[in-house]
Amino acid sequence: MKKILIALATAGLGLSGALVAGPATASAPQAPDYTPPAPQWAQCDGLPAGIECALVEVPLDHDRPSGKKIKIAVSRKKATDTAHYQGAMLFNPGGPGGSGLAYPAVMEARLGSALAAQYDLVGFDPRGVGSSEPALRCDPHFFDPVRPDYVPANRAEEATWVKKVRAYSKACDDTYGDLLQHMTTVDAAKDIDLIRKALGQNQISYVGYSYGTYLGATYATLFPARLHRLVLDSIVNPDRVWYDANLDQNHAFEVRAKDFFAWIAKYDATYHLGTAGADVEKAFYAARAKLKATPAEGTVGPDELDDTYLAGGYLKSRWPRLANALSKYVTANDTAPLIQAFGLYGDYASDDNTFAVYSAVECSDVRWPRNWAKWHHDWWQSYQTAPFLTWGNAWFNAQCASWPVRAQNEQRISGRWVKDALFFQDTKDAATPYQGGVEMHKLFPASRLVVMDGGGNHGLTGRGNACIDDIWKAYLTDGTLPASLPGPDVHCAPFADPVPPAAAARAAAQDDWVPGER
Repeated sequence: MKKILIALATAGLGLSGALVAGPATASAPQAPDYTPPAPQWAQCDGLPAGIECALVEVPLDHDRPSGKKIKIAVSRKKATDTAHYQGAMLFNPGGPGGSGLAYPAVMEARLGSALAAQYDLVGFDPRGVGSSEPALRCDPHFFDPVRPDYVPANRAEEATWVKKVRAYSKACDDTYGDLLQHMTTVDAAKDIDLIRKALGQNQISYVGYSYGTYLGATYATLFPARLHRLVLDSIVNPDRVWYDANLDQNHAFEVRAKDFFAWIAKYDATYHLGTAGADVEKAFYAARAKLKATPAEGTVGPDELDDTYLAGGYLKSRWPRLANALSKYVTANDTAPLIQAFGLYGDYASDDNTFAVYSAVECSDVRWPRNWAKWHHDWWQSYQTAPFLTWGNAWFNAQCASWPVRAQNEQRISGRWVKDALFFQDTKDAATPYQGGVEMHKLFPASRLVVMDGGGNHGLTGRGNACIDDIWKAYLTDGTLPASLPGPDVHCAPFADPVPPAAAARAAAQDDWVPGER
């Protein structure tokens, strides 16, 4: 989806044991006729002691298992509770393009040491990502500030962006033509099954967030008998990938932006931007126009402002910092807090890898409109009611209109043969709107859907909400699921809104991880 850079917290997996119990099998596609060489494990650079890393060799083209190979970077923290051993649990944080190598440490903290000790905790960088080989990087200067305004004032400015994204597509094709043919979610799902084989596991458990839910659902479709436990958190709508899903995001983020502006207005005594959300919204767009004329410190123009404040649509714990930065800039022309917030949330120029992989996966998973006239119509129509995100989102995806690889087959998701699964969704999630959880729940008859009502956060498990975490941990402990009810099976109360300025410290503590964030 739109946001993809992953900010990880603190920074696993195991070779021993095979699980006995398994779901009902069906005539689903089998694993490729290939077994990777045994991984050569060593302590991971930059990660806590006890987390090992290795490269797992997989075919570039799974239809030609004896052909050219690439390497998938994998990390693990082995189980220590052998009496209650449950096998390997793999994690994907979203994207596409997010690195998962630090996740053994991240998830150990979120699961708690006792439950984490029952699993080999496994992180991995999907093909093309981070420490996997090769890692995609197409144009390291694509996001250099200050970029042309996302919102085109006329046809000429729109054409400037079209030219820019077409050049990006060409740069990727020139450098990675062969690899781009094999960067779909299905390719990544088949890589996961080869990681399973390399670990000597009969089954794996899987926890996926954001885009990682679509990857997990794809794996479940292809290899249902290989799943022990399946958790999907903040769920992609499988019926809307990917063009329509991005249009859906525009409107969901518009709702969250208005919630943010209303929250600032509630604390006008602190921020002095107006006592109504409409007043704050007006101040935000006035600041945007001012930054277009004179970028802050030559770095933060209108696009950089948009990208920075998009972060508030993922976690409302960030609202105090973002509100303070806007207030200082508008009321005192103080750019320092704005520059700091940009560095935390909006600076995408440091590494092109995540955007390159995002493009390679989404653009080749499904067929995109190739006629720019359709984009022009659809995105201007979206902008009329959702100006906050629309054109920034358009240019984050428009390379797909000229991508060198077109989807040959679009994978349909089915959870018919999965014995059980646990899904989490927030009714105000902007990055993966609520309907995604509803639709995925329908496709997995044995699943349970746990809903947070109106929280607005992206990524729910392991954040300290007892209603969410008790259900999550019970399922991962022994497979316990809530009772099945019509519609959502469980409703949980949302996280409380932050209160300035005391929330600033909490915001800093919670900025460790947002699944699927750009």
